[in-house]
Amino acid sequence: MIRLEGITKVFPGVKSLDAVDFEATAGEIHALLGENGAGKSTLIKTMAGAYIPEAGTIHFDGAERRWTAPKEAKDAGIHIIYQELMLFPELTVAENIFIGEAPRTRFGTIDFGAMFARATDILDRLGHHLDPRALVKELSVADQQMVEIAKALVGETKLLVLDEPTAVISGREAELLFERIKRLRDEGVCIIYISHRLEEIFAIADRVTVLKDGKLVGVRTIDELDRDRLVSMMVGRDLADIFPPKKVPPADAAPVLTVRDLRAPPKVKDVSFDLYSGEVLGLAGMVGAGRSEVAHAIFGSMPRSDGAVTLGGEAFNTPTPRDAIDRGLGFLTEDRKGEGLMMLLNMAANVSAPVLPEFTSAAVLNRAAEVAAAEDEIKRFRIAIPGPTSGVDKLSGGNQQKILFGRWTRACRRVLILDEPTRGVDVGAKVEIYEIIRKLADEGVGILVISSELPEVIGLCTRVLVMREGVITGEVKDDGITEENIMRYATAAQAA
Repeated sequence: MIRLEGITKVFPGVKSLDAVDFEATAGEIHALLGENGAGKSTLIKTMAGAYIPEAGTIHFDGAERRWTAPKEAKDAGIHIIYQELMLFPELTVAENIFIGEAPRTRFGTIDFGAMFARATDILDRLGHHLDPRALVKELSVADQQMVEIAKALVGETKLLVLDEPTAVISGREAELLFERIKRLRDEGVCIIYISHRLEEIFAIADRVTVLKDGKLVGVRTIDELDRDRLVSMMVGRDLADIFPPKKVPPADAAPVLTVRDLRAPPKVKDVSFDLYSGEVLGLAGMVGAGRSEVAHAIFGSMPRSDGAVTLGGEAFNTPTPRDAIDRGLGFLTEDRKGEGLMMLLNMAANVSAPVLPEFTSAAVLNRAAEVAAAEDEIKRFRIAIPGPTSGVDKLSGGNQQKILFGRWTRACRRVLILDEPTRGVDVGAKVEIYEIIRKLADEGVGILVISSELPEVIGLCTRVLVMREGVITGEVKDDGITEENIMRYATAAQAA
């Protein structure tokens, strides 16, 4: 369906693609992998006509093409669904599906009856039943994603590119997405799939192409690969080197955080646990189990209805985020752009935000001290950024995440809650983040890791609590930390 030969794309000072070859066929799910900066986004934008390469040729649907604009590629049958959904929340499902292409009456007005009927037909083709009259803002993220895919089916889509489609969904929602993608593949659509979640690649892909530093590393069928070989292709190191060695806290270690009978309706019904100094404790479960809500209730960013929390040996029962920070508790949320980083401010301002009094004298901010602190974090966490006064909005997910680690470890030295700490981060950056987590634990910080990636929970944690429907249904530790045991508790009907 598509063949690229010798594609080279150069930006000022950077060769993003260096003579890359790529091929994907009709009726195939082809995974495109690589670390952040490997050239994946540049390659798909070249396919879609958003970038014009300096060298190389594009063959699509049996003919050589020279796109001059994205519309030409779209009209030919190429559709890209980016990680950030491009929907209008105040419009209906049908209006979003047919944006700019709504059927018209003979008077030139929008034929809403025909539009709703055609939208229903397209959604039925995907096996996903939605009310075409529903407002998009009222839909779940998974349903919004189906609307985005449905947009691609208005015309004759021959090539569909999905960029990190499960970044904000997991569990059953992801499984349903895979079913719909496979259905399109079986209809003859060529699908290019980009994801940092390697378990998804083995679940869905037929072939894999790996890029590194703008160059082609190799192409393999999924049957030729296992996780270790794939990681080695991407980052040049074995899977065994990804997670640092685990360390169990000493037997006489004291709890640094104690939670008893915590309730925060409707998601958190009854949660109790202890977190020890120097421990990496996992909190696992399906989406909707209440894991993130537990974190917010502890930190004070969500109200509690009941329960007792002790932090550093002192009661912490009327919390606010400011109190939590002052007591040494940090919270790296799952939504780094919406709730974590201040995207319009520079790195130095992002690092100093929770501890501004340290950089203030007589209500005047000491910017030199703030910049010096940010420079320390750049060195400490090896953040790839031009400097402390540079913006954070254009950085890779891994570097944005490391800035948040710099912020919270400067502000909080007692407990750090990490909600999806490597979401949207490539394998290489994950390794660095795992090393940071291990180092913080070695320094005595108690760390609570909430993650939907079971290999991450298994590789990092010495003990794992599993939630379902607002309660902890089980605990696993040591050799008992397996995917089977975690899933058994995650689907249990009652607490163990």
